[in-house]
Amino acid sequence: MDTSKIKKKIIEAIETTSLQIEKYKELTKPIAPENAIGRVSRMDAINNKSINDKALKQAELKFKNLKVALSKIDDEDFGICIKCKKPIPEGRILLIPQAITCVNCAG
Repeated sequence: MDTSKIKKKIIEAIETTSLQIEKYKELTKPIAPENAIGRVSRMDAINNKSINDKALKQAELKFKNLKVALSKIDDEDFGICIKCKKPIPEGRILLIPQAITCVNCAG
């Protein structure tokens, strides 16, 4: 397994996820009641805020898991499925660097 390639991919994913978190934080700011945006528009804004809140939480979790993956990349059990103890294919790790299970155990 090419850990330098995986490390580079994790660092890129951390940077991208960090930018997403900042974007979602901006989108989840409270909507001031004095903003005259109309009742229907306010309802849409509230609905969009809840969707963005969920996306923010997912991005923060991904960020945390990527940081953990980066800290463990040099461990001897990095890239080993935590359930079946078989190697996780490098392609899966490159696609989802924070993966801790193989495809079969992920479901």
